[in-house]
This record gives sequence, structure tokens and C-alpha cells, in this order.
Amino acid sequence: MDETRIVTVSAGLRQPSSTRLLADRLGAAAVAALEAEGAKASVETVELRDIAHDVVNMMLTGFPAGGLPEVLEKVTGAAGLIAVTPVFTTSYSGLFKSFVDILDNRALTGVPVLLGATGGTPRHSLALEYNLRPLFTYLHADVVTTSVFAATDDWADDGALLRRIDQAAGELAKKVAAAQPRKPADEFNSVPSFEQLLRRG
Repeated sequence: MDETRIVTVSAGLRQPSSTRLLADRLGAAAVAALEAEGAKASVETVELRDIAHDVVNMMLTGFPAGGLPEVLEKVTGAAGLIAVTPVFTTSYSGLFKSFVDILDNRALTGVPVLLGATGGTPRHSLALEYNLRPLFTYLHADVVTTSVFAATDDWADDGALLRRIDQAAGELAKKVAAAQPRKPADEFNSVPSFEQLLRRG
């Protein structure tokens, strides 16, 4: 049985990070939900802080370098994506947006995506619907209905948070399980072979 690979992108800036904590919980819940669907699954986390300089360099030069090519391959080749960002000034972080900006605008077409965010107060939770969801809809990703926001107080009494995590992860698992296996685009697919050219002659 082929392994279903989920990739989690965490835009947390500190260590330890509540954003990474939420990303880890979402990833673990997604794997458990996929295994409940009968799939063999794994999750891998990308910390954007580790490639922040590479992201900026690509924005300036247009060429991926350092650890960025490997990260881009993981993200764009994943069966499902979990994207988690801290909320600053009622929106996603600059690092998170910069990473999304360097993705090819077709790279996430049809990819099941679960959105998560962290912030100091529940008042920032609407950033998920007003900022993140439109961003991934623009990229033609298949965004799950339930998004997960974790405010500072949610970690003290996390029963409601865990229920929302499980609900969102279950929705992601169903979309991933139902999706067709992704095939890399072949840019030379429409080019006629040498034999076809000879026949035309």
C-alpha cells in the first residue's frame, strides 16, 4: 500500500512556537483520520523560519536556492497540505505570505488544504476566513470547510480546540482519500515524437 503523505507548513517565528504546536496537533490528527479511512499515512512539517532567507532570495532573484527547492518539492507534491500561520495585525504573517507568493499559482490546484492560525485573542480568528481562505481559493486549492484558530487561552482548556482539530482533520482525510493521485505535469506532452514528424513528411 502506498503511503499518503501530508505536509504541514508552519510559519511560527519563535521556538517553541504555538503555531508549530497547532501544526503538529493538526498533522497527527490528520494521520489518525487517514488511517481510520484505511490509508497508510505520514506527516512531515516544514518550518518556514528555517528557510526564511531562501524565500527572500527567491523573491529577489527568481531562483530557488539553499533548502528551498526541497521544500517546494515536498509542498507541491503532497497529497494534502496543512497551512498554519500566526496572525499579526489581523492577517497572516509576512513570512507566510512571502512563501505563498513564490509558489507557482497552479501548484496547489485541487490539493486538499486545511487552514490553521494562532493569535493572542479570539478576535483575530476571522483572519482565517477573510484572509487565508480567499488566498488559497485563488490558488484553486480544495480548502476544507472547518478551519482551526487557537488563541492563547485555548491552550489552557483545550477540549473545544481538540474537537475542532479532529473535525478539521477528518474533513481533510476524506478529501485526500477521495482525491485522484496527483501526476506531475509534463510540459513536453503535446510535442510530437520524431516518428510522428516523419509520418507527416
